[in-house]
Amino acid sequence: MVELLSLFIGSGLVVSLLFSEFFGLAAGGLVVPGYVAIYINEPMRVVLTILVAFLTYVVVKAISGFTIVYGRRRTVLMILVGYIMGTSVRFLLSTWNLPEMELAIIGYIVPGLIAIWMDRQGVVETVSTLLTASAVTRLILILVTGGDFQS
Repeated sequence: MVELLSLFIGSGLVVSLLFSEFFGLAAGGLVVPGYVAIYINEPMRVVLTILVAFLTYVVVKAISGFTIVYGRRRTVLMILVGYIMGTSVRFLLSTWNLPEMELAIIGYIVPGLIAIWMDRQGVVETVSTLLTASAVTRLILILVTGGDFQS
């Protein structure tokens, strides 16, 4: 049996590629729609992940106002800041004794990947493409598997 995560990531890759080719828009990185599609039925996780990605984008943009940040350095900084912010949110939620929200951010590098594309193509374009591609990915897997999965 194919692992469920593999199905989501693979389907997300195909949907990301199609969105990129047909619409010229990226869904926050090639693997991101698959990860978001897993948790699309948990809107708080999706919202917190996008919020952390947006804050990452704002922080790196502010840093680039007084230091030279471009190319690979900008990419690594986005992923690093996204990782730190996501880990901080996880820590804060766990200290507030909210065990069901302990891992409220999707993945560790997902917020940074989303932030990279917010920087490259715009916030609204990235978020709307990400949510649409994730929904399409989830729908494809519902059709293929008959909805026989748990996230």
